[in-house]
Amino acid sequence: MNKSHPLVQLARQTIEAYVREKRVISPPETLASEMQERAGTFVSLHDHLGRLRGCIGTIMPTRENVAQEVIHNAISAATRDPRFPPLAPAELDGLEVKVDVLTTPEPVSGPEALDPKEYGVIVEDMQGWRRGLLLPDLEGVDTVEYQVDVARRKAGIGPNEAVKLLRFRVIRHT
Repeated sequence: MNKSHPLVQLARQTIEAYVREKRVISPPETLASEMQERAGTFVSLHDHLGRLRGCIGTIMPTRENVAQEVIHNAISAATRDPRFPPLAPAELDGLEVKVDVLTTPEPVSGPEALDPKEYGVIVEDMQGWRRGLLLPDLEGVDTVEYQVDVARRKAGIGPNEAVKLLRFRVIRHT
């Protein structure tokens, strides 16, 4: 097995401890510099066949540092994604874990400033009450139009409603 990134190792250890023992682990005593920063993160889980099994994250930081953000989001991805039942211990062995660290979202004037391979997108209604996010470089998401459409649907925003668009980059760890 390839040596995974320390953030992925942290997410995996978190998920295993929580799913097997209902125990929340602590961050490492000595944090790598990237774990000390504050940023939104997403933890994505795929089963042994490559199918999505959970994905939860934060757009902006909600915790003291990236390590704590990853621990919180790893537990949520494994147990609180409303699209899936909580992970069972039997699923842990074949689980693929990815961690995305987000840059601060920036508003854009329109779709021409987006690229689904390079940027994730946030689509927000004009009141800021409904918001949908789609990470960048997802399989099957090849056009800006499709990326924005999926984010709209996730937020429950109709195709003819006015929206604000924001973009962000991720550093993806596998």
